Amino acid sequence: MNTFLQPARRGLALVLAASLAAPTLARLPADVNGARIVHANQEPGNWMSHGRTYDEQRYSPLTQVNDRNVQQLGVAWTQKLDWDFGVEATPIVVDGVMYTTGAYSIVYAYDARTGQPLWKYDPEVPRDKGGEGCCSVVNRGVAVWEGKVYVGAFDGRLIALDARNGKPVWSVDTRLDKAKSYTITGAPRIVHGKVLIGNGGAEFGVRGYITAYDAKTGKQAWRFFTVPGDPAKPPEDEAMAMALRTWYGNGWVKWGGGGTVWDSMAYDPELNLLYIGVGNGSPFNYKFRSDGKGDNLFLSSIVALDADTGKYRWHYQTTPAEMWDYTATQHIILAELEIEGKKRKVLMQAPKNGFFYVLDRSNGQLLSAEKFVPVNWASHIDMSSGRPVKTGAADYLDGKGMKIVVPSFLGGHNWQPMSFHPGTGLVYLPAQETAAGLEPQQEPMFMPIRNVVNIGLDVPQLPEDPKVVKQIAESWKGRLLAWDPVAQKARWSVEYPTAWNGGTLATAGNLVFQGTADGRAVAYAADTGKLLWQAPVNSGAMAGPVTYTVGGEQYVTFMVGWGGSFPNITGPLSLNAKVKPESRVVTFKLGGSAQLPPPRHEAAVLPPLPPLKASEAELKIGRTMFNGLCANCHGLNAVSGGVVPDLRYLSPEKHGYFLGIVYGGRTERGMPSFAKGIGPEQVELIRQYIISRSHALKAELAAAAASAPAP
Repeated sequence: MNTFLQPARRGLALVLAASLAAPTLARLPADVNGARIVHANQEPGNWMSHGRTYDEQRYSPLTQVNDRNVQQLGVAWTQKLDWDFGVEATPIVVDGVMYTTGAYSIVYAYDARTGQPLWKYDPEVPRDKGGEGCCSVVNRGVAVWEGKVYVGAFDGRLIALDARNGKPVWSVDTRLDKAKSYTITGAPRIVHGKVLIGNGGAEFGVRGYITAYDAKTGKQAWRFFTVPGDPAKPPEDEAMAMALRTWYGNGWVKWGGGGTVWDSMAYDPELNLLYIGVGNGSPFNYKFRSDGKGDNLFLSSIVALDADTGKYRWHYQTTPAEMWDYTATQHIILAELEIEGKKRKVLMQAPKNGFFYVLDRSNGQLLSAEKFVPVNWASHIDMSSGRPVKTGAADYLDGKGMKIVVPSFLGGHNWQPMSFHPGTGLVYLPAQETAAGLEPQQEPMFMPIRNVVNIGLDVPQLPEDPKVVKQIAESWKGRLLAWDPVAQKARWSVEYPTAWNGGTLATAGNLVFQGTADGRAVAYAADTGKLLWQAPVNSGAMAGPVTYTVGGEQYVTFMVGWGGSFPNITGPLSLNAKVKPESRVVTFKLGGSAQLPPPRHEAAVLPPLPPLKASEAELKIGRTMFNGLCANCHGLNAVSGGVVPDLRYLSPEKHGYFLGIVYGGRTERGMPSFAKGIGPEQVELIRQYIISRSHALKAELAAAAASAPAP
């Protein structure tokens, strides 16, 4: 649904008039093409593509805000978004208009100088669709091209909008199989008039691919599959024939195989190569997926494709035989580095597995790879073969029970984009130290059905003792690393109270900007790491910030809103962030004097508790079921990270119709129905487990009150 804000019509007219006043900017909204993106440095005041430039460096040549005056930044404007779920978008700013997204793939257009809303488009993604994605109904932004704005909707549609008013021009369903839980959270990219988009859904049993669509018509131009299809049928192309030789059995056919291209892409105009990052296997369990044999191409790989045809050119697999959710979908950066006295055109990536890779982007040759966080699954990367040397310490399929895996499934680096400063030669990397216990299921119980994540592993059982949980949470650290990709080591680092901090922006003003999980916008000196400025933004800021100019003034924008897999799934481990989910755009400028509304401070009150009737054995079953079915949103052990309700605080009234909530869903709140596959007796066991957790919380609060010093 499109909403055109009538007062904003005048605002849009003013923006256009300002653009048309200058002959060099006599353009309609979003009048972007490949030439403008290739020559983006000639227009440093715009941010015309996801990483600002095709090389995805997220570096701005702007210097008006710099290391000498950054402390003068103040709020220029702010706008609240519709849904308080995770916000992960990188705004696009072209000729004074900002285009960005929030939860449920809603697109917003603002006057980039004042924040005045120009239009809004809601693709009306079904509000209970979130159960079909691993990590909430997030969206990482739009692409713009020749007067249109393109968004990938969470339910799998790619939609083109008229940039003047947000009205739909065309829409195409990108899903290969409509019976499976394909989603889109990533931002499109556009090369040579083709809109490029991948999908998510590996945890729900889908097959990965990336597709190119004609930007004018939405007609499919090409599609590249990342894992093979049914071996009983001819492979789609030579790349799939090659990949098929690295898979065994046929379990992946039923279970999708995974390999979704849910985020990272970069493009080299000179080589005409598109680089994509490929995700994890489906299911995670390597024995269920491929009989425990083979590398399983192109899982966890960087793949280079001909941008015009989608034909395979080369690949590098970061994690052969992937079994830990070690996606290679993390941010890809292209740059030129001097290595051993020679200029090399390189590709850089720091994927989940904890190693920082530098490749020759012309042919995929590995130039270097070193750990940037603690890692226990591999000791090093063999430079002669390019393969990791596995330690066995994280091999949960060796028949010896649960293994502690470092990094965890959240990775040493996740989707939050890094940036590269050509002046310092450093990559500014939002890193994190995490670990998780993984154990295989004893029988293949993978059921790729809607709303159910089953990855062939038993759900990690986090201890319930709050003291132990606190110790684990404190061991999950977040860091900003200034990484030297030539020396392969950190030049400086900053430690944060928790993991899941935001993407970074580097500028020629010797600055690195970042949002933090604990609700701040910060700026550091790019060369030394000295903290130069910080300001509250009310909620966790995960997205990559951008900077631009309008009317001769430089602005810095942060998309703010706590959410995603860290607070949703590992709820109790995320509480050190101490923020509430509040989604908004916050834009700063020198001397800005606008006021940010105060943050939310709802104090939860524990209601009267129902009696606990389940036995210890029944509670054990209820806990397993809760963590398998409910923890994906409500947090492990029924401890919410704050994005969705904490079920320990359920009212007696809601306990009374708990079965109706589970079976009927709460569409208006984003909760799907679980009427299929779970009986009333099982629902009651889950409810009893929640009641047990409520009683435990009551005892915990009473103990804390008793030990508190007298006023």
